[in-house]
Amino acid sequence: MGLVTRNDVDNAYQLLKSAVTHTPLQYDRYLSEKYQATILLKREDLQKVRSFKLRGAYYAIMQRPKEELENGVVCASAGNHAQGVAYTCREIDAQAVIFMPSTTPQQKVSQVSFFGGDNATIQLVGDTFDASAAAAKAYAEEHGMAFIDPFDDSAIIAGQGTLAVEMMADAQKESYQPDYVFAAIGGGGLISGVSTYVKDVSPITQIIGVEPKGAPSMQKAFDYGSPVPLENIDKFVDGAAVKEVGQLTYQHAKEHVDRLLAVDEGLVCTTILELYTKQAIVAEPAGALSVSALEAMKEDIKGKTVICIISGGNNDINRMAEIEERSLIYQGLMNYFVINFPQRPGALKEFVSEVLGPDDDITRFEYTKKINRGSGPVVLGVLSKTREDVPSLFERIAEFDPTYIDLSENQSLFTLLV
Repeated sequence: MGLVTRNDVDNAYQLLKSAVTHTPLQYDRYLSEKYQATILLKREDLQKVRSFKLRGAYYAIMQRPKEELENGVVCASAGNHAQGVAYTCREIDAQAVIFMPSTTPQQKVSQVSFFGGDNATIQLVGDTFDASAAAAKAYAEEHGMAFIDPFDDSAIIAGQGTLAVEMMADAQKESYQPDYVFAAIGGGGLISGVSTYVKDVSPITQIIGVEPKGAPSMQKAFDYGSPVPLENIDKFVDGAAVKEVGQLTYQHAKEHVDRLLAVDEGLVCTTILELYTKQAIVAEPAGALSVSALEAMKEDIKGKTVICIISGGNNDINRMAEIEERSLIYQGLMNYFVINFPQRPGALKEFVSEVLGPDDDITRFEYTKKINRGSGPVVLGVLSKTREDVPSLFERIAEFDPTYIDLSENQSLFTLLV
């Protein structure tokens, strides 16, 4: 199968322009001043289903023969593709069976149900997108239904690329010449469509693909010369936590993408909070990936014009506590320890008065199993006010208990105890 072309994207745009929202390209003053660059945000979080995925889903479904759609369609998705398929099927009165990982945030599950109504049936299967996709493909084959791939499909890629048509036209209208375009990578559909179009209309614009550090599946494909599955992934950035990119999306990325970046999930959390507090933008983890990458590229982008695609805004408010904690840990302000406390009166008072700094706060204090009568291990969480306070805190803890454990250095224990 050949690569998608600009002409394919233009054809998709003609069909989609009356079906999807032309989302704004906005100058962001805060980010521009922070990074000493011209930062523009392509706001796909303002799309009808709050993500770019509607574009590819709608176009791919509309490319199927009418008689095929009468039997219904099947898809697998961590959330946003599912919403696009559900919305489309309700619009054209077709039936959809939608497979989602059992770990999908409830907010996304309920949104799929809302957009699809009676036209969508949801099945929660597997712990990862890949497990859910395998079940969906088997179901589609068994029932003779069309499978709408979330990313590795020419129609999906062309549909996603239509946001670049709007983006580049709006940039030209405002006399912006983008030096960089930052876009998230999960399975690779978005980066494939966007890079195809942008490189055709502006070859000098560099395309930067951004992956979560815990699921760098495109980077692994680049390293091995073809898509290969990651052994383990961090599912936190659920919209981009894909074990293996597609063969077609890999070929597009290899052809058009200038650089890949992997961004720490903690930095993504910090970006989500910053977008919300500074710009009143609600971005989901995958939606914030592109903005997170500005930090990694801050020296390269000074004085340049950068477009960041905010790919989605389907964030579950129930995750905000976890997002805040991950952000604090990433910034080095929240630290967890296992510390042996003497089993005598006044030990805790001594710790608070002599070990904690004046601006440190205990957020967790939990005795685990006592080893002996003399001492007992405590799981301790400490929140510091500034990074400068942290080194001296570690020094005082080491004096209090030379055998203490810094849980940030032991992920297995951290997961078990915190």
